Amino acid sequence: MDQADLEVIKQRFDEEVRKRFPDEAIQRIEVLQYGDTPEIEPGQLLARVVINLPEGEEERRRGFEKFQDQRREAFRELRSGLDKLPVPVVLQFVAAGELAEGEPRWPIIKLAARGLGGEAAGFTPVMARLGAEDLETLDTLITAGIASSRAEAVRWALARIRERPAYEQLRAHTREIEELKAQF
Repeated sequence: MDQADLEVIKQRFDEEVRKRFPDEAIQRIEVLQYGDTPEIEPGQLLARVVINLPEGEEERRRGFEKFQDQRREAFRELRSGLDKLPVPVVLQFVAAGELAEGEPRWPIIKLAARGLGGEAAGFTPVMARLGAEDLETLDTLITAGIASSRAEAVRWALARIRERPAYEQLRAHTREIEELKAQF
């Protein structure tokens, strides 16, 4: 995405957030793209709203729940508006403050774009921590058009493993081990 288009999206997002959340709870608003943080996939944006919360774990949790409960309709409206953009945008609300590695502080509300990260029938969500080399591999599959998301790239890679004859041999050996275990 070119810089001019990104600036227009940033400005529109800022206006929409401030219209729906006009109080002092908003510390800052960010629109990040691929390369800004590892959680963003190629061709995707992350719209992050950083909110101020009281210190202390319990006060923080209660403040975040109150923020969320009082603004459910505003969340839906904002998510709906982002779905009209020509690029998938993940909407994220995070507590102010940073961890050592630059990750946003808990708590987090994350609302995926339509078609991204939803729990489709037959799929089980799995979280994995990947290194830079693994992310680069998945992103290469996306860039090459083999997959449209990192989740789809992982599913594609697992399907290639299942196609190998050695995998079926491994499964047969695993069944034999399970049968031996059952005899004890």
